[in-house]
Amino acid sequence: MAGPLEGLKVIELAHIMAGPVCGLMLADMGADVIKVEKVPGGDDTRRFSQPKIGGESAAFMMMNRNKRGIAVDLKQDGGREVLHRLLKTADVVIENYRRGTMERLGFGYETLRAGNPGLIYCEISGFGRSGPYADRGGFDLIAQGMSGLMSITGEGEGRPPVKIGAPVTDITAGILGAMGVLAAVIERHKSGRGQRVDTSLFEAGIVHTYWQSAIAFATGISPGPMGSAHPLSAPYQAFRTADGWINIGAANQNNWLRLLDVIGKQELNDDPRFADNGARMNNLQDLEQALNAAFAPRTTADWLARLEAAGVPAGPVLSVSEMHRDPQTIARAMAPAPEHARLGPVKAIGLPVKFSETPGEVADGAPLYGQHTREVLAEYGYTVQETDALVKQGAVITAEGP
Repeated sequence: MAGPLEGLKVIELAHIMAGPVCGLMLADMGADVIKVEKVPGGDDTRRFSQPKIGGESAAFMMMNRNKRGIAVDLKQDGGREVLHRLLKTADVVIENYRRGTMERLGFGYETLRAGNPGLIYCEISGFGRSGPYADRGGFDLIAQGMSGLMSITGEGEGRPPVKIGAPVTDITAGILGAMGVLAAVIERHKSGRGQRVDTSLFEAGIVHTYWQSAIAFATGISPGPMGSAHPLSAPYQAFRTADGWINIGAANQNNWLRLLDVIGKQELNDDPRFADNGARMNNLQDLEQALNAAFAPRTTADWLARLEAAGVPAGPVLSVSEMHRDPQTIARAMAPAPEHARLGPVKAIGLPVKFSETPGEVADGAPLYGQHTREVLAEYGYTVQETDALVKQGAVITAEGP
């Protein structure tokens, strides 16, 4: 794969989601990402509950396509020696264990940088490697609550707390980790030095509160949940139609006036409650009531055609499967089907960044447990006999073909 990161050697010592997201972003852009799975069992997502495809975990395959996989027992001397050899020439290592785990195994940053001063060491944790919570484990649900996200998500005040449906802090932490790695690669080109890259689920949640934090900093009042509405602009939310819901982004005055023309409610512009954005925000419930009544007689598809013709930003509320089938999803290669070694083509999510000269690609399915152990060890100087001995000891596990 000739992506923009071709030639970058990445060792992924990560599991579940945040670290693997970082690895898959780098892999999709052309890096050679070698996923080191634990013995026994491998990445915990291999044992996630249904669904499975042909006996393979759908969750594992989603997070680990485009990577090569080896299985190594780091509790054994032979397994630790394998990892040491890989890390001597690695450009990047990704890990998302609790603080101190890597140091106890002999793979802490200070130890590794002594033999590989150009190494970029990416740590993704629950709360970061400093501060009073550095030793805590981290989960997306906990991070969403503590970052303020759950206080602004849901239908309104007085309702039970609601988390964002996607594990947004896991995913965002992985993307932030990849961004940090790329910045460190640029710095290494200038200075020759590697460095630690440290981010967390907690910080990944905090960065999603930009608008609400701006309000809280300015007023001293923390905003609460508003359903699909925006805390600063209106109308900017979902409205009910005859057969479902439609999202309307008519927050600026020009789009507001266009919207009124489409729905045939020009008289609302003469209502002082809706005269400008400030007035609409102050009377948001009244605005919602008026617009829900206006949208109710027609279907979502009918309204979308009328709004698009008038240049008013709008869109349907799609299910995940509907999104997969949407022509824009397909046109942007966001639902590819890389080839799995045993199952054939398996659908995945594509690379969300496009490059004109060095395009990335989701080319390979997720590895079988230990699928590339022999291949990788051979590349790093192990003979067949030496690999066989490691297999016999249980220091590594191999998958002998599909």
